[in-house]
Amino acid sequence: MNILALEPYYGGSHRAFLDGWVRHSRHRWTVLTLPARKWKWRMRHAAVTLADRARQHQTDGKTWDVLITSDMLPLAEFLGLVDRPVGDLPTVVYFHENQLTYPVRREDPRDLHFAMTNMTTALAAGQVWFNSAYHRDSFLDALAGLLVQMPDYQMPEVPGRIREKSSVEPPGIDTPAPRGLRRPGPLRILWAARWEHDKNPETFFEAVGLLAARGVDFRISVIGQQFREVPPVFSEARERFADRIDRWGFQETRREYESTLAEADVVVSTAIHEFFGIGMVEAMAAGARPLLPRRLAYPEILQPLGTAADEFFHDGSAEELAARLETLVRCDDLGHGDLKRLQQTVQQFDWHHRAEAMDRRLDDLAG
Repeated sequence: MNILALEPYYGGSHRAFLDGWVRHSRHRWTVLTLPARKWKWRMRHAAVTLADRARQHQTDGKTWDVLITSDMLPLAEFLGLVDRPVGDLPTVVYFHENQLTYPVRREDPRDLHFAMTNMTTALAAGQVWFNSAYHRDSFLDALAGLLVQMPDYQMPEVPGRIREKSSVEPPGIDTPAPRGLRRPGPLRILWAARWEHDKNPETFFEAVGLLAARGVDFRISVIGQQFREVPPVFSEARERFADRIDRWGFQETRREYESTLAEADVVVSTAIHEFFGIGMVEAMAAGARPLLPRRLAYPEILQPLGTAADEFFHDGSAEELAARLETLVRCDDLGHGDLKRLQQTVQQFDWHHRAEAMDRRLDDLAG
């Protein structure tokens, strides 16, 4: 089957998702992308730019069976701009995030135009795939809350119409090789997330500061994607914990990244926003013990473990996180508990499984 994939923001998790699926898929793909910068401008112009590119491919004789895009494309606009038969293709939109519940900085007002674009994109799609049930439900609940504030034509049926054609399709991961025997030495704590305010780095560094004040022996690796504006807590922490740092900053190669995961005893999240959490899942697959706030998409990911997952959650406070980490420092066997079952649970997200499942969905969609 021939797939036309459009990605207006080809970077980060969007790129990892598309590249991973294409690499493992049994279908044939035409992938049209735009650079991952200036996201607001991408959402404004992508429909026009990508419609022109698709038209050129049609001129060259290309045909497709299914159209796939992400939440960054104004799909309704795109379908109105392209020629047939592209405009008649069965369509899937994949929601990595949305512009209604994605956190904004306190000083930045939310531009609801982009939230409405997400809404019309979902309405225009044949199927809407979310990376987690948490994402789907939080978006649709927030959309219902937004529409009732409108002066008239509040369209209360719209969230339900979107929900009816929505499903959860988690992204895949390239499962890292599991680590071997743990190296002796202090507890190795990993932070692996974007260096932005919504990942709540302040609570993480407060927790490790409490450990340091108690004389606990530990090492930290702080990695992840960085942008032009980095919260100042990172530079402060680099100076404060300089003698405890193993790795710091973005890991330039996949090999360096996987080595960092393999070195970690525990991987920590303090996020206040997470629609899925690829970095956390990859760290778990590599053998790191997670300590996650019991919120967002995390309970959903570990739900197959039932009550056995309780040991992998904290209450979100720096105090409890520090206490849980200190307990692990004093643990004789960091491999205790249900880590093997945890690794088996996250194996469901390996790209070999996820690509096959999503390929089957496309077969059904194309008929």
